[in-house]
Amino acid sequence: MKLEDIRREYTKGGLRRDMLDESPFTQFDVWLKQVVDAGFPDPTAMVVATVDEHGQPSQRIVLLKHMDEQGFVFFTNTGSRKAQEIQQNSKVCLHFPWHGIERQVIVYGEAKALPTSAVAKYFLSRPKESQLAAWASQQSRPVSSRKMLMETFHAMKSKFANGDIPLPDFWGGYCVVPHKIEFWQGGEHRLHDRFMYVKQDDGNWQVERLNP
Repeated sequence: MKLEDIRREYTKGGLRRDMLDESPFTQFDVWLKQVVDAGFPDPTAMVVATVDEHGQPSQRIVLLKHMDEQGFVFFTNTGSRKAQEIQQNSKVCLHFPWHGIERQVIVYGEAKALPTSAVAKYFLSRPKESQLAAWASQQSRPVSSRKMLMETFHAMKSKFANGDIPLPDFWGGYCVVPHKIEFWQGGEHRLHDRFMYVKQDDGNWQVERLNP
């Protein structure tokens, strides 16, 4: 197998300026609904890129849990690598790789911690098993075996057998407030259509076409 021979054309349609909404949030919502309606798996999956104190980037996939004109929301263990890196450098990048419809969205912004009330509301909405898993996992830290992880999970299950599972003090969430958002549509011959929304000082968004 030669990796350089793996290629295909992008033919699902172009993107023009007059097809875009003036608001990047409205445009994102339109595209997200189209991904959901098309039935592609994990439509809210997004890559979160952070940078550590040595300048080393890292990435991971999380799920988008809310989006409005304030920004893009996700939740995580505050002891995780991503949370620790955000604490040191709040500038992050999000990437939505919607390959099935030959589209991508890239968000550049700053991650701001959510209030405890918002975190608790989301945590209590999760399935019970997911709540227990949050308690059982010391995210990003070494664990000796899968068996040890499952033993901790079952211990948490016994501990919280009765009543609601409380919010862990190490569980939090972030709203990524964007200052730039790129919409990418695949094009024939690698002549892709790319448009960047850039937030202006007055709060409005300017849209510019980028070379592919």
